[in-house]
Order: sequence, then C-alpha cells, then structure tokens
Amino acid sequence: MFLQPGWRVRPLARKEERGVFEKLDTKREYIKTKRFRPEEKMERPPHQVLLPKGSSPQGIRLSPYKAFCWAVMGRAVQRKARISQDLEENVIKAHMNIRPEEYVAYVRMTTLITAMAMVMVGLLMFFLLLWPAFGLMTGLILFILLVVMIPILAFAGMMAAPGIGRKKRERMIDARISGAMSFISAMASAEVPVDVIFKELSKEEIYGEVSEEAKWITRDTELLGIDILTAIRKGAQRSPSMKFQDFLQGVVTTSQSGGQLKPFFLLKAEQFEKENKLEMRKKMESLGMLAESFITVVVAFPLFLVVIMAIMALISKSGSGFVVQLLWVVIGLMIPMSQAGFIFVIWNMEQEA
Repeated sequence: MFLQPGWRVRPLARKEERGVFEKLDTKREYIKTKRFRPEEKMERPPHQVLLPKGSSPQGIRLSPYKAFCWAVMGRAVQRKARISQDLEENVIKAHMNIRPEEYVAYVRMTTLITAMAMVMVGLLMFFLLLWPAFGLMTGLILFILLVVMIPILAFAGMMAAPGIGRKKRERMIDARISGAMSFISAMASAEVPVDVIFKELSKEEIYGEVSEEAKWITRDTELLGIDILTAIRKGAQRSPSMKFQDFLQGVVTTSQSGGQLKPFFLLKAEQFEKENKLEMRKKMESLGMLAESFITVVVAFPLFLVVIMAIMALISKSGSGFVVQLLWVVIGLMIPMSQAGFIFVIWNMEQEA
C-alpha cells in the first residue's frame, strides 16, 4: 500500500514537477518486500494512483535512524529472516506506518548497537567497580549478566511493541465505538450514503481511533478507487477491535443480502450502548472491590503489623534489633510498594476506560 491516511497534496509550482509520478520508485521496492501467503492472490498489482491535476502525493517516510537500519540490515532480513504472521498483523493493526521487514531490521540493528554499547559500559564497570568491589569471579558473572541480559530485554521489548500497540488501539476503539455508532446511526437516519458516512466519521477527531479506521476506508475509496464494500471488508481485516470488525462485516453482509443499513445501524448503536453501560458497571464494581482491598491491605494490615512489631521490640530483650530492622522493612518497603501496586492497577483501568 503506497498511500497512508494523513497524506496531503500540494500544488505543483514548476512544469518540471509534472513528472512526479515517474520519479516514484515505490513499485519496485514494494514488490521486493511484499509477500503473499499461499491462499492469497494479488487482486490488483502495484500501480500508479492518479490524483487531481496539479497535485502530488506526500508520504510518510522512515525516520533517519530507521532508514539507516534498513540500509544496513535490509538485505540480510530479506534473505534470511522469516517474518511471523503475528508480527505482520500486529504491525498493520497497530498502524505503525512501517513494513514488517523494515521493523525487523530496525529491531536487529538496535539490539546490535545496544549490545556493543553494553560491552563497552560493562568493561568500564568491571575494571572500575565490579572487580575491586566483588572480586574477579563475582565481578565477571555480573559483567556477563549486564552484557547479555540488557540486549535480550531490549530485543524482547521491541518485538513485543507491535502487539502492545495493537492492544492499545483495540482498547481505544472499544472505548469510543458506542459514540461513533450513535453518530453513524444519526447520519443513516438522514439517508446519507454509507461511503459519505465513513468520510464524515473520518473528520470527527473526537472519536479517536474509530475515526482513524474510517480514514483508511475513505482512503481506499477516494484515492485507490476501491468500491465501498471491498474497502469496508479490508477495513475489517485491518482493525484490531473485534467489535469494530463485527460491525464492518455486518455492514457488508447486510448490503450483499439486500437488507437495509439504517435498521442495522440503529440496532448496533443500541447494542454497543448497552454493552458500554455493562462495562461501566463492571468497572465501578471493580473499583469498589479495589477500594475495600486498599483499606484492608494497605491501611489496616500495616498499621496493626507496625503496632504489634513495636510492642514486640519493647518486650523482647535479645531480638529487639532484628524486630526493629523488620519494622524498617515494613515501613520503608512494604507499604510504599503496596501503594504503588494499587496505583498502577487503577491507572491501568483508567487507560482501558
């Protein structure tokens, strides 16, 4: 796919810029890296997209560092790397604006640079800190752990980033889909065509990632010349949200079976509104349970524990020092960590809302 949502057009200033489409070399690069599974076939080969006269496409380019990673690691990735289907789907559904092969090259190059940097940092720490403080064997073990574990963690984190981005977009779509369905049903009540509905939805930034999904459908219809039902079907394949996928597939099925879209939109708006109310009720119940747990675990239990340990320290004659140390552990470590855990859980629930 050559064009991404958010592409802009600008007027050509000089006559020599009229041949801008001849200068685009995306077709050959696209064929190099695009792969089709055995059950798939290329419906339309890479082709030039004709925009209105006097305009030219402006695409989303790789950052200088990612372009450097692709230039260094690109050939090796194309020859030897096996891109998993999950990674490819996560990159597409997370809207990362990068091809899976380019992302793998970026991950491998970053991991290599991280490993080289950690070797240099580890050597300095080994000779200046680890060896004098812990001895040769212990310092060598810590050096190996530092050099090996950090690049592995960096690699694992970057490979998991597309999946995390996909899940994040899924939560954001599910959080806005109820309001978007109300907008769609209102437009359908005014007998607005379905392609115009998605075009208008793409302009409403208040619906967040739902409007981004509508932008991709509008891009397919207006820039690539795809009919609206095919564009909606492709949008369902690209969307990370199961709810939005079900809605788009329902639009295609209803249209192909000769049904009316207006009752379908109204039914879906009512369904998502009820589901949204149920989700809000579940979250309120979860917050109530967390509040009770917070009072019990973080407030009452540490208070009773501190009082009991303080009395034990006063009564005990031989083990008072050990009890005081445990008391410091409870006050300085246990209570702050439990509070931080509850804060993280509540923050994560807020992100999903």
